[in-house]
Amino acid sequence: MFTAPLVVFTAARSGVRGVDEQTLRQAERVLSVGTWLIVAGAIVFSVLTVTPLVRSVTPDGWEWTAPILPIVVDAAVVIVVRLDAVLAHVGGRAGGWPVLLRWMTGLMTLGLNTAGSALKEDWVGVAVHAVAPLLLIVSSEASLAYRRALAAAVADREEREREAEAAREQAEYEREQRERAEREAAADREDRRERERREHEARLAREAHEHTATLAREQAEAARERERLRLEHEQAAREQAAREREQERRRTEEQDRERTRREAAERTRREQQERQRREEIERRRAALLAAGPATEKLPESTARESVAAAFEAGLTIRQAADLCGWSVGWVTTRYQELRSGQAEREREPAGVAS
Repeated sequence: MFTAPLVVFTAARSGVRGVDEQTLRQAERVLSVGTWLIVAGAIVFSVLTVTPLVRSVTPDGWEWTAPILPIVVDAAVVIVVRLDAVLAHVGGRAGGWPVLLRWMTGLMTLGLNTAGSALKEDWVGVAVHAVAPLLLIVSSEASLAYRRALAAAVADREEREREAEAAREQAEYEREQRERAEREAAADREDRRERERREHEARLAREAHEHTATLAREQAEAARERERLRLEHEQAAREQAAREREQERRRTEEQDRERTRREAAERTRREQQERQRREEIERRRAALLAAGPATEKLPESTARESVAAAFEAGLTIRQAADLCGWSVGWVTTRYQELRSGQAEREREPAGVAS
């Protein structure tokens, strides 16, 4: 029964930082129950042991007061144990008097319990009766140490919990600060992006407006240039047309003059040719007529020349037949050929002139 506090104390001393609140409550309960069991047993044993001794030394008639002394001493033990438990629980210290009271009550209990056996020189009885007082003394000191260790463990746990809570609060605060900083940074980035977007849109709009204005100016300049080129082209075309008309007029006039000159020259040439031809016809006619009728057929080549001369001289077919000595039919055929050739020659100058 009395080894439970020792186990609790060992656990509290060796693993105080790993003890949770439930374990501490269990240890406190075991320590409290064990201590009071020891105290109760020691009180009962002390009353039963000390009362006969006190009765033997008490005057007659006062034997009934014998239990008072052990009860008083044990009451002091109860006070010491209880107050030590309260002070250890709250972490307080009462100085040296509680220590003196514990040891004085313990020694008094030890002396009263062993006095009867010592007077009888029963050393075995002394040893037996010394067990309870010594156990009470040691358990009182040990329970105080237990309670202080448990109080320290509780205080250490509470301190660690406060530190952990402070660390959590600090971490939460830092997290909130980081989140706030991140939100502010994100808001700043968003504002910057929005500002840059607006500036970009404004720049694009400005560039588009400038580009539109530039295009309009260029188009207007191009239109003016096209209009100027068109006017210059029309002016050049009019001048060119005027020059061409003038050149055409001059060329036409020159052609007319040239044609007039050619026609005049052609008429002169024709007149001369006609005059020469008439002269030649008259001369050949005269020659043919002077030659008289042929006595025999002339060679064909000579006969053809004679027929042609007769045709040009305007002689009749009969006269031409008499001159060449050939038949009238043959001469008629030659006359037809000469008329056809003459008609073709008359058509050729008209075609050339046209």
